[in-house]
Amino acid sequence: MNPFRVHKGLVAPMDRENVDTDAIIPKQFLKSIKKSGFGINLFDEWRYLDAGYPGQDPATRRPNPDFVLNQPRYQGASVLIARKNFGCGSSREHAPWALDQYGFRAVIAPSFADIFFGNCFKNGLLPIVLSEAEMNRLFDEVAAFVGYSLTIDLERQVIVKPDGTELPFEVQAFRKFCLLNGFDDIGLTLRHADKIKAYEAERLLKKPWLAHTL
Repeated sequence: MNPFRVHKGLVAPMDRENVDTDAIIPKQFLKSIKKSGFGINLFDEWRYLDAGYPGQDPATRRPNPDFVLNQPRYQGASVLIARKNFGCGSSREHAPWALDQYGFRAVIAPSFADIFFGNCFKNGLLPIVLSEAEMNRLFDEVAAFVGYSLTIDLERQVIVKPDGTELPFEVQAFRKFCLLNGFDDIGLTLRHADKIKAYEAERLLKKPWLAHTL
């Protein structure tokens, strides 16, 4: 996955509490066995006026002009701010996939559902927890200023506002290490590829019948 070090991006506001994973990526799009192509259906039932189904040509869809991500001022946003309990509901990993593939690199909220929170880190998406008071100020500032952007410095663990104000945030050390280096679970394992190959070669010498497949 892509490393996350310092990211500056346009902010889009999702001013709703308890946004669940079925809203983030509706269930009908989970049939795909590929780990790609979910961004076009992010928030599908809110983003479009017509019913969505797999394989549709996005050019034939009817966008909902009132939905935040369809508003011109938020086109190209890569930082999402949200309300409490973001990512609740089912544990589908497709939710962070869809957010990432749409173009978001970070989600900032007062709280997240636990499984969604962990899945974000495993897929290169940084979830940041701030207090409700800090989130209220961010929502007000985003609404007041077109083109409002934030800089997120993971190494320093701070969010830098346009006026230079810094908001510190917490992140678990191991998760920070993985994001900074772009390591998902497979990437972490492959760091020990030489040891794995040596072990397999030694085991094959001791148990040569394992080389034969049924």
